[in-house]
Amino acid sequence: MENVLFAFSLTLMAGLATGIGSLIALLTKNQSKKFLSGSLGFSAGVMIYVSLVEIFPKARISLTEATNSTTGYWITVASFFGGIAFIAIIDNLIPKSHNPHEIRSEGQTKEEFKDAQDKKKLLQMGLFTALAIAIHNLPEGLATFISGLHDPKVAIPVAIAIAIHNIPEGIAVSVPIYYATGSKKKAFLYSFLSGLAEPIGAILGFTILKPFINDFTFGIVFAAVAGIMVFISLDELLPTAEEYGEHHLAVYGLIGGMAVMALSLLLAL
Repeated sequence: MENVLFAFSLTLMAGLATGIGSLIALLTKNQSKKFLSGSLGFSAGVMIYVSLVEIFPKARISLTEATNSTTGYWITVASFFGGIAFIAIIDNLIPKSHNPHEIRSEGQTKEEFKDAQDKKKLLQMGLFTALAIAIHNLPEGLATFISGLHDPKVAIPVAIAIAIHNIPEGIAVSVPIYYATGSKKKAFLYSFLSGLAEPIGAILGFTILKPFINDFTFGIVFAAVAGIMVFISLDELLPTAEEYGEHHLAVYGLIGGMAVMALSLLLAL
């Protein structure tokens, strides 16, 4: 039970980071885009490293023990790419204009919305963006939760990385709603609520999978989680990091995230 509460707490913390993004957009005039760029690159480095170095091998071990060496490895690889396919399908089902993977810089977005005349369209854009992010965050919530159940030392950096990448999503929701309604409270509320999809995804996933959890199903889910996080890093975090800042800054953040993740795992031995 303690593991479940710990995993859920991490998932809740990561999801509600959209509220931080909303506060940044609504309460500050000059955000440090270089800092955000480096942070997103750092987040991608953490997620890629932990996915390929920790989560994937552990999934392979579980599946190998449940089957045999060859079959277990095949299922691990299939599950990894299955996770990638799953999150890619979700991406393709969401209209490009509302997709959280198509985030524009916050400064650009504000200027565009200031010039817009149709507040109804702005409000619709903000609400659809919130819905798209909520749908997109469901598997992310499951990824964080499953990590927390299995290995806390891996789960904590994963949760922090996902929280960092939720910040620009909060900006994407709050800015159009604010300029449509003039209400900072409404803008923050919708941004905050979109992040609740992550703990909801964790609860739904755990409820569905709980009766079937064993080494075999755990290995499949864990390998799929690794695939989901690699896809998010390559498709969202790195492109958004470059959009907010410079190419080299995003890459330095990526390498820094990998290095910190590697060091934290070594210190935990």
